[in-house]
Amino acid sequence: MDKFLVPDDEAEFRTLTERREELEDIGKNCSTNPTMGDIINRRFSRRSFIGGSLAVAAISTTVSPLALLTAEEARAEGGAPTFDFKEIEAGVDETHHVAEGYDADILLRWGDKIFADSPEFDPLRQTADAQSRQFGYNNDYVGFIPLEGNPDHGLLVVNHEYTNAEIMFPNFARIEKVTEDGKEEDKVVLGEYTKELVDIEMAAHGGTVIEIRKVDGKWQPVLDGKYNRRITANTEMQLSGPVAGHERVKTPSDATGRKVFGTLNNCAGGITAWGTYMMAEENFNGYFGGEIAEDHPEYKQMKRLGAPGGQYEWSKFYDRFDVSKEPNEANRFGWVVEVDPMEPTSVPKKRTAIGRFKHEGCESIVNTDGRVVLYSGDDERYDYVYKFVTKGTYNPDDRAANMDLFDEGTLYVAKFDEDGTVTWMPLVHGEGPLTAENGFASQADVLIDTRFAADALGATKMDRPEDVQPNPKTGKVYVMLTNNTKRKEGEIDAANPRAKNAFGHIVEISETDGDFASTKSRWDVLLKCGDPAVAEVGASFSTATTKNGWFGMPDNCAIDTDGRLWVSTDGNNEKDTGRTDGVWAVETEGEGRGTSKLFFRVPVGAEMCGPSFNPTSDTFFLAVQHPGDAGLATYEKPATRWPDFRDDMPVRPAVVAVTRQGGGKIG
Repeated sequence: MDKFLVPDDEAEFRTLTERREELEDIGKNCSTNPTMGDIINRRFSRRSFIGGSLAVAAISTTVSPLALLTAEEARAEGGAPTFDFKEIEAGVDETHHVAEGYDADILLRWGDKIFADSPEFDPLRQTADAQSRQFGYNNDYVGFIPLEGNPDHGLLVVNHEYTNAEIMFPNFARIEKVTEDGKEEDKVVLGEYTKELVDIEMAAHGGTVIEIRKVDGKWQPVLDGKYNRRITANTEMQLSGPVAGHERVKTPSDATGRKVFGTLNNCAGGITAWGTYMMAEENFNGYFGGEIAEDHPEYKQMKRLGAPGGQYEWSKFYDRFDVSKEPNEANRFGWVVEVDPMEPTSVPKKRTAIGRFKHEGCESIVNTDGRVVLYSGDDERYDYVYKFVTKGTYNPDDRAANMDLFDEGTLYVAKFDEDGTVTWMPLVHGEGPLTAENGFASQADVLIDTRFAADALGATKMDRPEDVQPNPKTGKVYVMLTNNTKRKEGEIDAANPRAKNAFGHIVEISETDGDFASTKSRWDVLLKCGDPAVAEVGASFSTATTKNGWFGMPDNCAIDTDGRLWVSTDGNNEKDTGRTDGVWAVETEGEGRGTSKLFFRVPVGAEMCGPSFNPTSDTFFLAVQHPGDAGLATYEKPATRWPDFRDDMPVRPAVVAVTRQGGGKIG
């Protein structure tokens, strides 16, 4: 935990968050399955490069590997956009910005009270007990569940993904000079962890359920709300579905293999039609320490997932996070957790039928035949896109009948073909290569080792799939592919001329006849991200997109009540793109397809998460994650003190409620 150099011996220092992201991406996909870049190249290269003005030889080392088309062909004809807000300017500074005519109010900050009797936030005297009754750290997914159908009164559910100890704890991090390869650089060094600090981190993880209400046009928390709840890394949970009770999830503290404490690294999520809150466990591997022998039966699958990652010090104080002592504990994470927010004492359930991997999101939709379809990306470079189709059907008249729908169904992984089709391949024990002879003795093994099962089926390696969002208005599905900076020199081809894909792209899946449960679909590229002013990049924003409207690194997204797409980003910064992350409104239909406009931008160092609308789309809930984490940031010297801008307050992740002045729909 002492050195934070970029892997692969690169002589460049990163912030601790960037280093964490590098370490999170250490799973090893050694399969020979084709990459999405290969598929895109074969599909588009002939029409794009034969006779085109962009010769591969002319592409410099600064070019995005998503130079898929010539600059001329990559840009669609711009049309009149359906978004009527005045675009803001891209840039970097210490605060947030929203489009003219809108208010962006801070709703909840790290440390804010969740209950009427919660202690006031005291950053100099933090405790685990206090944190467990306060708003957690690094808010990511945000969802809204109306109470009695009221769009102005409901439950806000928020994931708390991870912690930034260096800007969270006073007098804990320091800046030191270090010499590597003869080069002296400043870096941030963390202090010595104690059990008390680890306990605070564990209490800051998980999620928040809190009642909120709009009063005189402004949202505010209802601290005496009967549904208010904090979920932490110690909350009791239940394993359900095919893996529950299996030998590979039994531990010394749980001989039943059914009781788990806590949920980790909850990134994106979803709200079901019956009003439950889905939490996606993503980079859980980083919380485990210790070593596991290469001849241990769990060694290979741990290596495939990058565990133990050793990014946290929890294993020094809790044996369950030490793989040398309790190797099966890691198998109890990497699932989708379903929470009933209407029952604050209910036990959340980890739905194992949906599969185990680094879930970025878990958005669901009720299909035309009543079955429920849930989409999820495995957020790692060279990993896959999945969907789960329930066996049972949704009953709109009986909420209780829907509560265990995710325990039975079929998990599919996507294979993208160069002819523009998507084949959804079932991960079912006994079918194809998923047999005992190949290491899958049961469906439980298929689900614990989901990545290996998908490898065996020949799924398409994607460039870091993150949020996957179905659009109920159009029958289409949008897949955010953030980037792939791990692409090696030997993987370069005409469509991927550089070893690092810095900007990412968005894939649009058209489910056949609006049937989200279909096993054959169509796909296309909605956007290839990056600066369209640089011809060699090959970005495919429309010509109506301004210099402020383009973006890189798409991460999360949302569909509003009109079926319009909003995209948030992770990775834009002053050095690489000259702008912070934010939310862009993206046209997906008609002449304006491919037009993007910047609506909101975060303060320096932050990532844009969320985003989510209330049912009438007149409130946009956005999560500002790890603000101030730029450069050599510490608690005492963050890059900004947003949102309080007080010397006695640290920088604080927060949820923002955006409303239109005078009322009306967003955008």
